[in-house]
Amino acid sequence: MSACLPDETTLHHGTTPHRGPRYGDAGILAVLQDRSTSQTTQVTAAGAAWLASASTYPRSTLTQWEARPDSPGVLPCGSAFDVVNVPTLFGRRMLEQLWSDGPGSGPVATHRGRMLLFASPGTAQRLPSLLDWEEWAGGLEPRGGADDARVPPLLCHGTGDAVTVPPLTCTATTSGPRWVVAPDTRNPWLPGPDVLLWACVRVTRSALSAAARNPISPTADQGANVYDVSRRR
Repeated sequence: MSACLPDETTLHHGTTPHRGPRYGDAGILAVLQDRSTSQTTQVTAAGAAWLASASTYPRSTLTQWEARPDSPGVLPCGSAFDVVNVPTLFGRRMLEQLWSDGPGSGPVATHRGRMLLFASPGTAQRLPSLLDWEEWAGGLEPRGGADDARVPPLLCHGTGDAVTVPPLTCTATTSGPRWVVAPDTRNPWLPGPDVLLWACVRVTRSALSAAARNPISPTADQGANVYDVSRRR
């Protein structure tokens, strides 16, 4: 993963670099730049610059993040990215499809029991209509199938909306929003509505197939506890 941040976006006031808290002589962006072998869940300096580009004042946003790298931020949607907000379990299944049989994903975060999939601008407007068409055509609506084979309500954030993004620096004990796939480049690939629709279709079809393979017998002991652990990771 690349962690290169062009000189014009580093945070310097005059000739003296800004010192972020707890980072000594190195500002937070310098620390992020050193992560040339960054983990998937760690933001790089280039990724931070891309996130900041969504705001009206990118330099001010970067300055605020350098001062408080452990705090979440709020960014507007519609210019650099849209966000598709799904329940965590369904989102993880979408990611499995995207990474196993699809083109992969863009940045992904979790927040308050939901998963935020960063998508190309315009996705928030188009994806709901594509999902409506698929359900009308019978592609996603199970015929007496399991409830988990339905596409859950999706929240699509686009122009005029804003989302909470995780801190630049997260640890295993960080509470609140966290990165699942952190931004690591100034020009990340972002899935469009067609790619996310494909992932939704694959998840629901897989759930329908699993329900057909493992029906619950109507003669089973009604007092017994039945747990479905087939998808436990």
